Amino acid sequence: MAVEEIVDTHVHLYDPVRLPYGWMRGDPILDRRHGLSEFEAATGGLAVAQLVFVEVAVDPGHHLAEAEAVQRLAERDPRLAAIVARAPVERGAAVEEDLDRLERLPALRGIRRLVQDEPDPDFCVQPDFVEGVRRVGARGLVFELCLKSARGQLARAIELVRRCPEVRFVLDHLGKPPVAEGAFEPWKSQLRELSRAPNVVCKISGLITEADPRRWTRSQLRPWIEHAIACFGFERVMFGSDWPVSARTHRYATWVAILDELLASCSADERARFWGGTAREVYRLARTGEPTARHPDTRA
Repeated sequence: MAVEEIVDTHVHLYDPVRLPYGWMRGDPILDRRHGLSEFEAATGGLAVAQLVFVEVAVDPGHHLAEAEAVQRLAERDPRLAAIVARAPVERGAAVEEDLDRLERLPALRGIRRLVQDEPDPDFCVQPDFVEGVRRVGARGLVFELCLKSARGQLARAIELVRRCPEVRFVLDHLGKPPVAEGAFEPWKSQLRELSRAPNVVCKISGLITEADPRRWTRSQLRPWIEHAIACFGFERVMFGSDWPVSARTHRYATWVAILDELLASCSADERARFWGGTAREVYRLARTGEPTARHPDTRA
């Protein structure tokens, strides 16, 4: 394996004993503590130099406590270099109260509000949602999009991005395409359209969980990954594991090996961008021994 150093842009850390996560209750894999020690064990000796925590859909009313708990972890382990917290951007201007409190956390780099489970396909283009996203961007934070393309949500995300050209967006999990069904369209065309917006970056993550958990193959995944890289280029793609959700279908090292093989013919610079360079730029991550990047104050 040729991977020398990894920045993992999509890791979930949590303890369901300390905070409630109703969506995973009873799940034999997920419904237990997943902290930094468990992550270390899961990586199996791979050189994960830094990681980005992404909110875990904690029960309503607990999102601030979740982010604050992760900040305490980050203060003990410098590998935990960034936090993408949850905030109710659908509240429009009222989300400022949440953002004020979250901005006290030194590791805060982004905000996510899950779209994937919303029954209304227009949820993310409603005026208050758009206003909330703009306020995230005005603070120099990225906004992460977690959605399902098969539910028409990728098409709405294109419209959201058009309305917020000043916000940097990160698309999680390639927009969750219908890999199991093999339905490349309309995902393929919509991803190409989204990639035309220069303010969008794509995580190569979470793909196996969209495939048949018992029948997926490496060759089945390849065209989806190749299309995403062709659309965004190495300047705007980055690695993510989606651990421990990924543990439902595969080992951490399996996903790394799949991508390592796929990128074998790429240049050293392209590989460096994929495994860490893009992530460090997007999340303003300092390398070990470097000073932390200053938070850009983009407000007037």
